[in-house]
Amino acid sequence: MKNGHQFATLAVHAGEPPCRVTGALDTPIYQSTTFVSASADEMAAVYGEEKFGYMYTRYGNPTIRALEEKVQKLEGGEAALAFSSGMAAISSAILGYVKAGDHVVASRSLYGAAYNFLNRKLPRMGASTTFVESTRVEDFEKAIQPNTRMIYFETPSNPVLAILDIAALAALGRSRGIPTVIDNTFASPALQQPLCLGVTVAVHSATKYLCGHGDAMGGAVIGPKPVIDELVHEVIRDFGGVISPFNATLHLRMPAHCSNAQQIAEFLDQHPKVERVNYPGLPKHPGHEIAAKQMKAFGAMISFEVKGGYESGK
Repeated sequence: MKNGHQFATLAVHAGEPPCRVTGALDTPIYQSTTFVSASADEMAAVYGEEKFGYMYTRYGNPTIRALEEKVQKLEGGEAALAFSSGMAAISSAILGYVKAGDHVVASRSLYGAAYNFLNRKLPRMGASTTFVESTRVEDFEKAIQPNTRMIYFETPSNPVLAILDIAALAALGRSRGIPTVIDNTFASPALQQPLCLGVTVAVHSATKYLCGHGDAMGGAVIGPKPVIDELVHEVIRDFGGVISPFNATLHLRMPAHCSNAQQIAEFLDQHPKVERVNYPGLPKHPGHEIAAKQMKAFGAMISFEVKGGYESGK
């Protein structure tokens, strides 16, 4: 890790120093929507960002801040911002860069709601997207236009687990002066750290691995501090997709996830009623070599196709 701590240490301790007032080791859940300042001058200084402080949970909350610092450390980024859901994070990251008249190059292999946002919602705002069907970097390069302002992709993708070369796409973006944004949900920072490979911004649906229990929704955007500051000023304050303090917690248990997934994928790959298994841990997966290069393990998400299609799968 960049700061000298192991990933497991950061997962437990990053963003969670003992409370300076009470000495509490665990981060309290601050339920308050509003925070009191010592004086009108102090409130004005906090509101004007001349002094750090809390005033309204939509603008910041100590519990949420602890989560943001933890995710930022785990991803190796400069700053992070937590959201109420993965799609709140994804749409905010896109809107932070893209305006009317702009163009996005995106992988076609995307989470359905992210695809719908780019394909249906963004055109209503005067922006357009070219979707690249293949995983080849040269095809992404061909799709770039003079007004391209973002390259957006997932790897592994949801749900077919397509694998893209993170470092190569990041290099393409840098060579053209175009920010690259990756949805790192299906790997998590435990398995791959795209920012360390040159990607500009990483987004997450924290509802998946980062929560781990299936009992909380959330999202996160991690990237350069100026980008995150802009999202605070121009997106989350106006759109209001802030995460609840009750959901701003974090747990990771990736080794067992990955081991179980590998065994299930190998079992399904030999099953007579299964046509195809989409899991990058299988050597026959088209993205296996790239995944082995950029991931610490192959993740826990698997999809597969049943022989005979829908009727056979009932």
